[in-house]
Amino acid sequence: MIANAHRIPEPPKQGYWVFGYGSLMWAPGFEYSDRRQARLYGYRRALCLSSFVYRGTMENPGLVFGLDTGGSCVGRVFRVDKPDRLQVYDYLMEREMVRGAYRPLWLPVETPGGRVSALCFVVDRGHEQYTPHLTEREMIERIRRARGERGSNVEYILNTCCHLEALGIRLRELARIRDALLRASED
Repeated sequence: MIANAHRIPEPPKQGYWVFGYGSLMWAPGFEYSDRRQARLYGYRRALCLSSFVYRGTMENPGLVFGLDTGGSCVGRVFRVDKPDRLQVYDYLMEREMVRGAYRPLWLPVETPGGRVSALCFVVDRGHEQYTPHLTEREMIERIRRARGERGSNVEYILNTCCHLEALGIRLRELARIRDALLRASED
């Protein structure tokens, strides 16, 4: 059941692209015919969304990435071909819109092969899960203790860091959080 007050856009009649910037980059969960590095302008990757299902619970929320306004974000786009378009679209709506914390939008992204329109999941700044003002210390503590249906919040952060670095992306704030999580796991 999708808990969302936003109008969900219909998929194109042909194939389409999906932009991944968090777990979609390393675990898309669907078949794709092409994958490219991509940059979305006007939005940035931010640890700004409480997770009550996949990486935390209502009692012990995790923290996951959202596309928040400002800057740009490098991630990956995945090409979904026409025969799979509805099945993948339904899967993505079920996966990403479980609590309605995102606004699904078709946005232009830049790839080495040119600009494409991609389905992007942008954080809903009015949603109860939007958590933009945590300190780095609060983020680390929340991430350390959270676990949800898809595993630990620490695992999510470490996997995302690993895949960003494979793309040549190193984010200072995220690297500090990762390093603090790794130090804490050694204790």
